[in-house]
Amino acid sequence: MKEFAVRGPIFHTTANPAKDSNAWIFLDDGLMVVADGRIKQISPADECIRSIENAMPVYEYPECLICPGFVDTHIHYAQTRIIGSPAPGLLEWLENHTFPEELRFGDQDYASQVAVEFLDELLRNGTTSALAYPTVHADSCNLFFEESHRLGLRMLAGKVLMNCNAPVGLLDGEDFGMGDSERLIQKWHGNGRQSYAITLRFACTSTVEQMKICTELVNRYPEMLFHTHLSETLAEIKWVLSLYHEYQDYLAIYEGFGLVSEHSIFAHCIHLSESECERLADFGATASLCPTSNLFLGSGLAQPNLLAEHGIPISLGTDVGGGTSFSMLQTMQEMYKVARLGGENLDAFELFYLATLGGARALHIDEHVGSFDSGKEADFVVLDSGGSKLIQQKLERSKSIEELLFTYVILGSAQNVKETWSMGRRLYQRSSDSL
Repeated sequence: MKEFAVRGPIFHTTANPAKDSNAWIFLDDGLMVVADGRIKQISPADECIRSIENAMPVYEYPECLICPGFVDTHIHYAQTRIIGSPAPGLLEWLENHTFPEELRFGDQDYASQVAVEFLDELLRNGTTSALAYPTVHADSCNLFFEESHRLGLRMLAGKVLMNCNAPVGLLDGEDFGMGDSERLIQKWHGNGRQSYAITLRFACTSTVEQMKICTELVNRYPEMLFHTHLSETLAEIKWVLSLYHEYQDYLAIYEGFGLVSEHSIFAHCIHLSESECERLADFGATASLCPTSNLFLGSGLAQPNLLAEHGIPISLGTDVGGGTSFSMLQTMQEMYKVARLGGENLDAFELFYLATLGGARALHIDEHVGSFDSGKEADFVVLDSGGSKLIQQKLERSKSIEELLFTYVILGSAQNVKETWSMGRRLYQRSSDSL
């Protein structure tokens, strides 16, 4: 379909509402025109509906909320099938669940099946872009990109680099992963809507030699994201400093190899020192906060306002399968609670920003997605009550857009995703029997 319009309540942010309280747009009865997969215009419906309704199809969503597709800035596609598995902490989770599962991705059929399941689940939850971890196997990354490319999604991923402190079947060979990484970069980076991210599991599973290879890749491809984990648990920090004992703290290890920049995105960032916060801010690196995972594994409580006060850009990740939900609505919900426990407050405007435009900015794809600016790719999600009388009542009683957004944040889940559209194509539509 070359040109169509959607009509209903439309919301998106234009900047970070934490810095500018007016950085959002809400049209109670809005009209968004989509042409060739891109947003042509948004405006109040009564200004142009008569001239449009006879010229193109108009999809009506009068009791819904139309917002940009959600952006998940840290998720492990290879952990889809082990979500919700019990473990007393992160390191035990890796040993008992993650590594055994990731070994299975040496089988291309298995990896392909999970890639399909993973992307279907993202769409069911309204997520249209994500930064995803495959496994060390090059095929796991290749198959992920193939399925994402087939669907026309904007996704980022990279073959995982790791060569020590894990099962033999999950370790890179003599070239430390350089050859596979190069081949995947040449095939997929900028191919359609796919982008490659240089992906290190974490410093604990890479030798100095592999860290140098990672440095070489980052220097060779400075426009690419560098993606890894940082300061998720105290046990992890103790372990990494025992392996790299010459460094003063965890961040200094990545700094020492030239892996910290405005293109770096670090997952978790819970147990940071004052010095680490200041240095992350100086480099312009981004923190991806993953509250459902941190609560489930008992890793600790992130402090979003503290990070923001230091000038560290933040975003949200589900971190499935350590995270317990694919839903960015539920991730917003838990982020709100975690912030409250830390004496902080994130309002609904900022939470929606973090899950949309803020996430897109973190992934350096905001020129394409994250808001409804003219010319951007038409990735959007249609939310509704999901058949819940309680949520419907709350939505009807909302006296402001903030109250309406807050209802979706605190009570929302996958059941509230009515439709998910990507590049102007409806890729998910909730069936009535799924309620």
